[in-house]
Amino acid sequence: MIKHRQTVKGSIIFLMSLIVLSCGTSKKIVTKKPKTNTVSVENKKKNAKENNEPTEVTIKDTPEVYANSTEEYIAIYSDIAQDEMRNYGVPASITLAQGILESGSGKGRLSTEANNHFGIKCHSAWKGGRIYHDDDKAQECFRKYKNSKYSFRDHSLFLKERKRYSKLFLLQKDDYKGWAKELRAAGYATDRKYPQKLVSLIERYQLYRFDSEVLGKNSNGNDKHTVGAGDTLYSLSKQYKISIEELKSLNSLENDTLFVGQVLFVKPLPKD
Repeated sequence: MIKHRQTVKGSIIFLMSLIVLSCGTSKKIVTKKPKTNTVSVENKKKNAKENNEPTEVTIKDTPEVYANSTEEYIAIYSDIAQDEMRNYGVPASITLAQGILESGSGKGRLSTEANNHFGIKCHSAWKGGRIYHDDDKAQECFRKYKNSKYSFRDHSLFLKERKRYSKLFLLQKDDYKGWAKELRAAGYATDRKYPQKLVSLIERYQLYRFDSEVLGKNSNGNDKHTVGAGDTLYSLSKQYKISIEELKSLNSLENDTLFVGQVLFVKPLPKD
């Protein structure tokens, strides 16, 4: 009898264990999507460096910052002006100063709508595009170009091919004062102060430096400094033994802000 009870009791325990085991196996296995491993930029750089691999760097295009529209104009067109000087002998300083004055630093109607930077009128031989604009008289005809570079080329040819401007090319290529006076004398402009206006622009923005580069007078590069990280007007004034005010004047700076890569003139060109 006792043996039978033990057998029954053992059977009950065995059945209960089976129930527990079956309940355990009937549970659903819940799986979670693995989280995307996030690695900090610092760790990526560290791992890349250890594995001798290039790191991904996001570079933002930062537009050049200019003190004013005239500085921007000079930056855009100085190379073209220098090419014209090499090809036709017109000083780059004169070309740039006339372009600045005639086009309002590239903002005037003739330059924006007709790419005409020098206010050159149609004249009888002109077969190209035309635009009409009030000048000495109402609705005068001015030349219209497909691209600004053709305006600069036409300016060079306009001076080179007309006999009344022949005296200009007898002057030294870096004699911007002589060129300014002779342009007025030859009838390029009716404004009596035209020569003074050109000279003022040339000296204010140091446009004569572009003539010197074409003529090879600045080959040593000792009068320039490319701004690096940490440079300030104060540190440069100490380095080159020049006052802050003179630095600002030499580079037409309206404030003390500098940017990396900016080229500054740190020594004035020698006077005649």
